[in-house]
Amino acid sequence: MTRERSMAKGKDKNNGGNLGFEAELFKAADKLRGNMEPSDYKHVTLGLIFLKYISDAFEARHAELLAEDPQAAEDEDEYLADNVFWVPKDARWSHLKANAKRPEIGTLIDDAMRAIEKDNESLKGVLPKDYARPALNKVMLGELIDLISGIAMNEGGDKSKDVLGRVYEYFLSQFAGAEGKRGGEFYTPRSVVQVLVQMLEPYSGRVYDPCCGSGGMFVQSEKFVLEHGGRIGDIAIYGQESNYTTWRLAKMNLAVRGIDSDIRWNNEGSFHKDELRDLRFDHILANPPFNISDWGGERLREDPRWQFGVPPVGNANYAWLQHIHWHLAPYGTAGVVLANGSMSSNQSGEGEIRKAMVEADAVDCMVALPGQLFYSTQIPACLWFLARDKSNGKRGKETLRDRRGEVLFIDARSLGQLVDRTRRELTDADIQKIADTYHAWRGETDAGKYADIPGFCKSATLDEIRKHGHVLTPGRYVGAEAAEDDGEAFADKMQRLSAQWREQQREAARLDAAIEANLRGLGYGG
Repeated sequence: MTRERSMAKGKDKNNGGNLGFEAELFKAADKLRGNMEPSDYKHVTLGLIFLKYISDAFEARHAELLAEDPQAAEDEDEYLADNVFWVPKDARWSHLKANAKRPEIGTLIDDAMRAIEKDNESLKGVLPKDYARPALNKVMLGELIDLISGIAMNEGGDKSKDVLGRVYEYFLSQFAGAEGKRGGEFYTPRSVVQVLVQMLEPYSGRVYDPCCGSGGMFVQSEKFVLEHGGRIGDIAIYGQESNYTTWRLAKMNLAVRGIDSDIRWNNEGSFHKDELRDLRFDHILANPPFNISDWGGERLREDPRWQFGVPPVGNANYAWLQHIHWHLAPYGTAGVVLANGSMSSNQSGEGEIRKAMVEADAVDCMVALPGQLFYSTQIPACLWFLARDKSNGKRGKETLRDRRGEVLFIDARSLGQLVDRTRRELTDADIQKIADTYHAWRGETDAGKYADIPGFCKSATLDEIRKHGHVLTPGRYVGAEAAEDDGEAFADKMQRLSAQWREQQREAARLDAAIEANLRGLGYGG
């Protein structure tokens, strides 16, 4: 596979491709919301976008089959074979659009959702079906249908799918922002996901997220594969989610992208009912809830997953790290978002678990992130990168260098830019800088030569980490940013700056005297 170091930046210039299209659409949809809560409106809107997507995909395939063989056009298996959902006649978007202004439109949408679930096993229990409820404004519903009807209207096939997928993803992010803390439960900011994806480079194999939210990790992983010349079938997607509503969002999000996946739901969660216990994964990407205290740890004291020590009952951070490490394939790698406290905490045996992980060479890289990246919390966050085997860490056909006894530390706290008053995002260049540093350090082909950069990155030995008591905060290792050397000796610079300061003081005194004289001349002086 051709290796590309830069991210795909191209945007389509037609309907849905120009920058700001999604934002304009969301603004228009948000206007229709009235006084409805964003958490409620989210399901109304995303359900309709999903319905439009599967209807468009069905109609496109239906037209193809009609041209080839009219009889095949009514065979459900012909659609399933192409990963296209079967959409019964009264559930098609054209039918809903034609009836959008009727007072019973809510009932028609619910009927459409039920009919689609009935004919498509993988969507059972996934789609929202409460559009007929009296509290839902039916005029607003009709206007929303009209608005969504314009999405990708002139596009066909994959282009339509891509536009609708991007709209779905953008709406998810905006609803997460509107919901604040609760939004973080189903959405990880895109730039954070991109750091994980660009660093781990999931070209092929099994990809897993034990707390997958609305599926953003998977969408970005699939995008990465396609942007780097791979095929969508090169990776197999597995996940688990304990929140039923969020699981439904994930199923729709992945279906809108045409991504085949095995996403399990149970309300006990990955710790207590590990649905995929016997599977091991090549890439694990996860953003578990931070510092969870009620994870039921007291019922799991003897679990075989705790290879580095039993995690404290009062905090699930080290339970997540060990659950994830347990699920790694022989050459598997993982990227995990956690609260900064996880890098240095010594409470309830956490320091001992961290020490055991470092000494066992389970930790590959630590990244300190800038603040204000998340919708849900102001808690500063970091990224843990774990590896099952640092001796050669095979990556496809490539063999990485032996990194045993070393950990890479990256301090990215100064990166990113504010996108509004409260939230920051990492730019494409920031993401590339972090990822390229990791690739060079791992010894990947064509990644360039790695070098420590004061204030940004440092490859530390186990001895250095031991001296810091196995604390893994990058700031402790990378040191201060090197001052720019302008060739001027320190003593000379001080003399020059002191003279400059005295001259400025004299100039300030001269200006004060001139202003005072002018005021006196105008009769205002003392």
